[in-house]
Amino acid sequence: MCLLAVIAEEPSYGYEMARKLSRQGLDLISDGTIYPALSRLQRGGLIESYLEPSSEGPARKYYRITDSGREGLEARTEEWRSMSRGVEAVLDGGDR
Repeated sequence: MCLLAVIAEEPSYGYEMARKLSRQGLDLISDGTIYPALSRLQRGGLIESYLEPSSEGPARKYYRITDSGREGLEARTEEWRSMSRGVEAVLDGGDR
């Protein structure tokens, strides 16, 4: 979900996504976990990739969100918000 949200903002390449997530406090995300997740998202049709030339070396593989990915992000975001509200209620004492 977080990768989809980052890609929905603008097309990005893997290392760039890791930096963006780290700046948001998700610094436990590493290249080793991002690339398998990107592969799964691509196989699921939620993102697509393309190559962009880079002045710093070989072409970079960028990812952009698909229409299906946007729909999936909206659904997952609502699920997350609903679940996090429930968790907050339990942590705050529930029915006390």
